[in-house]
Amino acid sequence: MARPGPRNCLADVAGLSIGCAADPAILTGVTVIVPDQRAVCGVDVRGGGPGTRETDALAPENLVDAIDAIVLAGGSVYGLAAADGVVAAMGVEGRGFALADLPGVPRSPVVPAAILYDLANGGNKAWGDAPPYAALGRAAYIARGREVPQGNAGAGMGALAGALKGGQGSASIVTADGFTIAALACVNSWGSATMPGQRAFWAHAFEVDGEFGGVCPDPQISFDAEDWTGAKFNPAPRGNTTIACVAVDADLTPAEAKRVAQMASAGLARAIRPVFAPFDGDVVFALATAARATPEPRPLAIARFGALAADCLARAVARGVFAADAIGGHGAWRDR
Repeated sequence: MARPGPRNCLADVAGLSIGCAADPAILTGVTVIVPDQRAVCGVDVRGGGPGTRETDALAPENLVDAIDAIVLAGGSVYGLAAADGVVAAMGVEGRGFALADLPGVPRSPVVPAAILYDLANGGNKAWGDAPPYAALGRAAYIARGREVPQGNAGAGMGALAGALKGGQGSASIVTADGFTIAALACVNSWGSATMPGQRAFWAHAFEVDGEFGGVCPDPQISFDAEDWTGAKFNPAPRGNTTIACVAVDADLTPAEAKRVAQMASAGLARAIRPVFAPFDGDVVFALATAARATPEPRPLAIARFGALAADCLARAVARGVFAADAIGGHGAWRDR
C-alpha cells in the first residue's frame, strides 16, 4: 500500500534539497529546489496572469533538456530577481549548462522561476531601488537541506489563501514498488482551500493520517454552485497565485515530465475553488531526478506518476493552509 515518505515532503524524493529564506518584516520569501545533479523538468502554466522565468526553455523541442534549480518567490515581478541570486551562487560553483567547455567561459545555470503576488499583504515594501529578492534567493540556496518547513515559510511567508492566511505545504507518497512522488506548493490563491461555511478542506478526501486536521465535511450542509465563500474579494490581475513543484525519482524525458506537470495541475483543482482564474498565476513544475528506471510500459508509468503527483499536490495545498499562522489581520485556519 502506498504511504507517505519519512518526511512527508518534497525532500523524500532522492536527489533533491530545498532551501527557504524569508523576511518577516516585509512578509515575503523565497523557496529554492535544487537537484543534486541536473534534472529533467517540465512545466504547466494554467493561471491567466502568470509571472515566470525560463519556462520557454523547458519545452521538449528546445535545446536545454535539464535544469539546475527551481525558484518559487513572493514579490510579484520583483521576485523574479530571486533567480539571479541563485544563478550567481551556482555559477561560482561551476554548475550549469555549457554548450562546449571552453577555458574562461562560465557555465550558465538554468533556473526556471515562478512568482506569486504578496505586495498588498501589509508588510513593509519600502525597499526603494533595492528589492530584497536576489539576496533572499542566494540565502535560500545556501540554506538548502533535506527538510521542508511548512506554513509561514519560504515563498509562502506572505501568502494569502482566499480569506485565510496561506503558506507553504508539502506532501509525499511512496508506491508499493518503491517510487517516491512528492509535491510542494506555495498557496496564495484567490479561491478558497476550504468548503463554504465549513472548516473542511476541499482536499479532505486525499488526506493521510490526519495530516491537515482530519476535518470531514458536514454532509448536511449544501451550497450554491456560485457560492464562493472564503475566496478573496476585489481580485486584481496577477494578484493571486499558487506556485508549485512536483517531483518523482524516475528517469523521465522532457515530454514525459511535461505530461506529469499537466496531470499534477489537477491537484490544484481538487484543493482550491475557484482556480486557474484570469487573475491567478498558477504554475506547476515537474522534476525527475532519475534515481530509478521508469518501468515498462512507460505510458502507464507516466499515468501513475501524474495521478499520484496530483494527489500529493492537493494534500500539499491543504497542508500549507493548515500549518500557516495568522499575521496581522490575516486569520489562520487553525484559529477559526
